[in-house]
Formats: sequence, C-alpha cells, structure tokens
Amino acid sequence: MIKVGVKVADFRLKDQYGKAFILSENLGRKVLLSFHPLAWTGVCSLQMKSLEDNLRAFEEKNTVAVGVSVDSIPCKSAWAKDIAVERTRLLCDFWPHGGLAVALGIFRGSEGTSERANIIIDEKGLVSFVKVYPLPEVPDIGEILASL
Repeated sequence: MIKVGVKVADFRLKDQYGKAFILSENLGRKVLLSFHPLAWTGVCSLQMKSLEDNLRAFEEKNTVAVGVSVDSIPCKSAWAKDIAVERTRLLCDFWPHGGLAVALGIFRGSEGTSERANIIIDEKGLVSFVKVYPLPEVPDIGEILASL
C-alpha cells in the first residue's frame, strides 16, 4: 500500500459525466481520493453522499474530493443521479480494471474491487494521509477534514 510521503504518479480517470480528471491538473490543491468498493451499495452511497454534503468544507481547505471505484461511466452516472450526488466527481477506475487501485496498493484481487480507503494527496502530489477502513464502515468525514 502507498505510504505517506510518496509521490503519486499522474493519472487520468473519467468521471460519471465522461469528463477526464487528471491529477497533474489539480496540483496546487489537495486531492482526496475516497475509494469505495462498488456503486449501488448502502455504505458506498453514504460515503459518497458525505463528500457531496461537505463540498463547502473541502473548498475552504483548498481540496478537491473525488470518489473512486472500479465501476463504469454508465453505472456511475445512473448511481450518482439515484443518490443525488451532482457536484462531487465520481471517478471510474474501470479500465484497466482497478488500475489506479492496483498502483496505490489497495486493490482487492479476490473481489475485483478496491479497499474502502481515503488517500489525501498534498498540493505537490505527495501522499499526506492514507487509511483503509473495514468494508462495512463509513469513513469518518470529520477525521478527513481534520487531517486537511
């Protein structure tokens, strides 16, 4: 698993709208990668809604928060509409399957999903926070905001 202080290689993933999210285009801001195993599950829905509900707090901390899972664009698009996540970008680590999760060392090969994890990347592209959560647990958004 990636460690604090390590530089994250640039990556490009499409979001639920088909728009590319490129890490290097976000240098100068912090980036929260909030990994969730799969769309359409209760805990993952709560996790993504917590990002949406705290957008203003993230903006105040010069942070862009994104959700990431191995789901496809059509899946993420339908799910985002269903759970009323409109402004938070939900990134699709779909192909190569789980490529970003693999690169960060949080891919669950036996399930074909990522861990439930939060990774904060600082303004220079270095990891400043990593935490993996039990799959049935919604990450504590207060802990993340405090870490920022």
